[in-house]
Amino acid sequence: MTIRTFDDSAPDGLEARIRIAAAAAGFDAVGFARADLPPTIRDRLMRFLALGQHGDMGWMETRAGERAHPQALWPEAKSVVMLGVNYGPDADPREALKIKTNGVISAYAQNRDYHDVIKKRLKQVARGVAEETGAEVKVFVDTAPVMEKPLAAQAGIGWQGKHTNLVSRDFGSWLFLGAVFTTIELAPDAPERDRCGSCRNCLDVCPTDAFPAPYQLDARRCISYLTIEHQGPIPREFRKAMGNRIYGCDDCLAVCPWNKFAERARESAFHARDDLRSPALRDLAALDDAGFRALFAGSPVKRTGRCRFVRNVLIVIGNSGDAGLADCAAAALDDDSPLVRGAAVWALAQLSPLTFWEEKARRSPHERDESARAEWEAAAQTSTLI
Repeated sequence: MTIRTFDDSAPDGLEARIRIAAAAAGFDAVGFARADLPPTIRDRLMRFLALGQHGDMGWMETRAGERAHPQALWPEAKSVVMLGVNYGPDADPREALKIKTNGVISAYAQNRDYHDVIKKRLKQVARGVAEETGAEVKVFVDTAPVMEKPLAAQAGIGWQGKHTNLVSRDFGSWLFLGAVFTTIELAPDAPERDRCGSCRNCLDVCPTDAFPAPYQLDARRCISYLTIEHQGPIPREFRKAMGNRIYGCDDCLAVCPWNKFAERARESAFHARDDLRSPALRDLAALDDAGFRALFAGSPVKRTGRCRFVRNVLIVIGNSGDAGLADCAAAALDDDSPLVRGAAVWALAQLSPLTFWEEKARRSPHERDESARAEWEAAAQTSTLI
């Protein structure tokens, strides 16, 4: 379907026809912005990088110039069509945090990978723009150095809240974003004003104090970053705060008061799969590579990889308080991945100190990986049989 297929009753004006085409493609929000960002946004990005708050995400620094200037990414771009899809969950994601023997996966990752779903829709809208105008178009959905959230704010879809995510009056904090860059001039929408007021719920709820100040995020302290992007062991200071979050964290999003206007996603691909809504830790800890790939086929979780995911699961097992899961940690001491073995050491020390000391005497002298050896020694300093 392209813009040309609409009948003569369609409103005059390219922008109006694009809005109709976007709705027909399954988008819930659409707005237009110039292919530019104000200096304040660029300054905020550079400060974030200069402080090292991007952690392991070196790609953010490598292509910072393109991220800060849309036209540095594509010099011919004149306008951006920003599009949003509601992925609102059917219940407060924080409810699942109460079941300590089950894991919690962020709401956005409990079914299909949104990149795959949205990119097809973006191409549909972009193809219509190209056929209608002859303009060149490019589509982006979190796969290139594009600052989608500031552009969406410029396009009037919402505003960047104090948690740095986009907030919408209609969809709260539950919007996936995509962009169509084009060489044609489109009339920009008025930017949405900040409506957070004095509220600081999102800042106060963060389990790891990842917000140094409103509108600032230190990714190195964020559970979403730690469980998804971070490649090494979870820093010890944040392990307890993870609770039973095995992939991402929705706390700052879920607590937003604007969610009261949000409805459940109409796209079934974003409805939670029953087996991913609150999966049992015991089953997840036993996943080998083939099992991991089978369980998370088509899911964004798959991109993290089995080793990092099982690392997260073992930390959460250590937080469960259920000594009956100690055997899962003990079994993982034989894993091929030192990242997994190290997390298993910590989990075992939390749940069964006696077994930990028995296994330490048997295994730690033969552990060749430096980080895994460090886990044995660090756990020994805090684990007691009394």
